[in-house]
Amino acid sequence: MSTDGTSRRSRSRRRRGRAFVGAFAIVVGVLAVLGLAGAAASVAQGPRVTEASVDPEAAAAASGARLIVTTTQSLAEVDPSQVTITPETPFVVDTSGRSVGVRFVLPLWDDTEYTVTIDGVESLGGGPTATITQTFRTPPTELFLMQRGTNSGDLIYRTDLTGQNAVPVFRHAHIEDFRATAQHLVVSVRTDDDQAGLIVTDLDGDNAHELPLPGDGYVSNLQTADRGERIGYTFSDAQLTADSGRESRLYTASLSDPDTDPAAIEVEGADPRVAEWRFVPDTDSILLLSFDGSLLLTGSESASGAPTALGDAMTIEGIARGSSEAVVDRVDRATVIDLTDASEADLVAPDTDLGGTTSVTPLPDGSTIRTAAVLGADGVPTGRTSVAHVGADGATSMLTEIADTDAVIQVCVSPSARYLAVLVAPDAVTNSYDTYQHPLPKRPETRILEVADGDPVVALNGSSISWCQVPPR
Repeated sequence: MSTDGTSRRSRSRRRRGRAFVGAFAIVVGVLAVLGLAGAAASVAQGPRVTEASVDPEAAAAASGARLIVTTTQSLAEVDPSQVTITPETPFVVDTSGRSVGVRFVLPLWDDTEYTVTIDGVESLGGGPTATITQTFRTPPTELFLMQRGTNSGDLIYRTDLTGQNAVPVFRHAHIEDFRATAQHLVVSVRTDDDQAGLIVTDLDGDNAHELPLPGDGYVSNLQTADRGERIGYTFSDAQLTADSGRESRLYTASLSDPDTDPAAIEVEGADPRVAEWRFVPDTDSILLLSFDGSLLLTGSESASGAPTALGDAMTIEGIARGSSEAVVDRVDRATVIDLTDASEADLVAPDTDLGGTTSVTPLPDGSTIRTAAVLGADGVPTGRTSVAHVGADGATSMLTEIADTDAVIQVCVSPSARYLAVLVAPDAVTNSYDTYQHPLPKRPETRILEVADGDPVVALNGSSISWCQVPPR
């Protein structure tokens, strides 16, 4: 092979190499220019949404659900004044990196389209602003009720607000009470040999599991926290004497760890017997009223830490979801206590004379639902019961009146405070109570109304609607 041929081939390879390098450099340069142009265009357009997440079902069921929007750029802090929610609902906004979160302080209304608009969203580095709009719809509400004495024993069923789509979910020979969490049903039962039992199931009634109890005795005042899958109840030993046995002691347990023994809530220096109690919404605290009339705020998992003493009381009327204000009856008046700082104010008086008030159900906005015995012109009770909405300023509107033939057993509101449930014993004279530990009329009826105007929604056969935070009393 000649030297000249080898040299020509070598020069040809070098020319092709230089051509490739040049072409590659041109491509890289073009891509870089396009990338810079794209970045510049992105900055010029302001932040754009790349992802949005919200759980409408959870948002309608409990407070604290969030809409999280992720954008193309790191964001400057979003102020609450930039956020508009339609229909209106209280919220908290936070900004982190490329995301902005809107937390709903209260449960949202069911079967409602919500639009969240965030104006003036700006990159951390400045530049043009953008408006972010997200729309979602909450599902129709579902609820659970109990019917005793059916052909196949006692029943818990699920239904919607039409009352036409009832589905049985749990049956047992003897159901004392039940409560629902976001993920479970908790059912207080008596066994064939008259022993107490607590059974936890999925919301469809499957995967039943028996929870450990403090011993052989009686469970009462079953309650669930609005979040966290925590339950509580009072327990009394089957055998009580003047010198031994536990009476009306408070216990809590976590359904996240159902095999763990329940924790006793004991407050040092206070009567260990608990007459009434409530989970404080959105906290790990419990408000309790002991047998000696002491009102105390303590933890919900153990006896650690000194309780907050809140004076004496006769009754805990309630604590609204999404609120830290408890309505309690003192010996001489009804008061509202802010559990964050123990400050106190008298319960606002209605601007209309309601007669003899029999119950007060607080709502998140500071208003209340009140039942009262309707008085005649002579001041004598007529036997009828009024149900009224009393605003935070005392403005009063009548929602419904229950006939003198019927008895009102309990009033409670839905998690969103959109609906009111009135548990009634129709034809009370002939509607006898059963012989359970927690007795109820044999023909209970739950009447659901709109809180806004008292318009009737549906009347359902059954009691202990899952909206209620406490059992009927």
